[in-house]
Amino acid sequence: MSDLDRRLHAFRDDLADARLRGRVDAARFVEGRLATLGVGTAALRRTPGGRLDSQVLLGEPLTVFEERDGWAWLQSDSDGYVGYVEAGTLAPRGPAATHRVAVRSTLLFPEPDIKAPIRDVLTLTTPVAVAGREKRFAATPQGYIWADHLAPLGETRPDPVETALGFLHTPYLWGGKSVAGVDCSGLVQLALSAAGLACPRDTDMQEANELLGPLVDPAAPAQRGDLIFWKGHVAIALDAETVVNATAHYLSTVVEPLAELDARARADSPHGITARRRPST
Repeated sequence: MSDLDRRLHAFRDDLADARLRGRVDAARFVEGRLATLGVGTAALRRTPGGRLDSQVLLGEPLTVFEERDGWAWLQSDSDGYVGYVEAGTLAPRGPAATHRVAVRSTLLFPEPDIKAPIRDVLTLTTPVAVAGREKRFAATPQGYIWADHLAPLGETRPDPVETALGFLHTPYLWGGKSVAGVDCSGLVQLALSAAGLACPRDTDMQEANELLGPLVDPAAPAQRGDLIFWKGHVAIALDAETVVNATAHYLSTVVEPLAELDARARADSPHGITARRRPST
């Protein structure tokens, strides 16, 4: 049995990514086909119709290994996450992205008219290929987006704290990373991705990832932007005493005292804070 993380490597007993040949045992290996998501947001599930593990955003590049019974087993090229997405939400890959959504959320219209019925709602960091401009709208293969809500791919939001605060009162959603709902690590992923940092999906991955910044003494006073980790949870420090986090305790994204969050975490795990990283953006 392979010790590779199944969240980040596409392999099952019956089927596996051809790139894993020689590293895992599987009855069959396949070359994945390239695809993308054709709707604003889609659930990425652990099993067909099962628990939500994460979400995929419009235009996100995907590699599909199997389609069966209305479900596609695939891997996101953005953060490497593996899971099942409803096959009907997929689309062929089009032109490479040139921009991404630079605000918390924006609307996708079928024509360059704010009175037109919207096609979808798009979340911060959603990649889009801008083909031109009509009036104040950017034209993309999927529709029209208010141009001021987009930024070129190389342009970032350098303050993850400010970005995270923009999601205050967003509902807590296990596996969520969209304007409809976020979980703790989804909020961190959105905030750091908007700042130009490639951020893995889950808290344990984030805690272990040296590219997100050096480890600092958990007992020292926190600084703005520090990522503070507990077992199964992560928050972003506003200062030495306050954090912003998406939490199931309030079923919302909230600002709260670090001491209160730490006390709750210690009630579940006696070890309290397990690590703290200081991202550099």
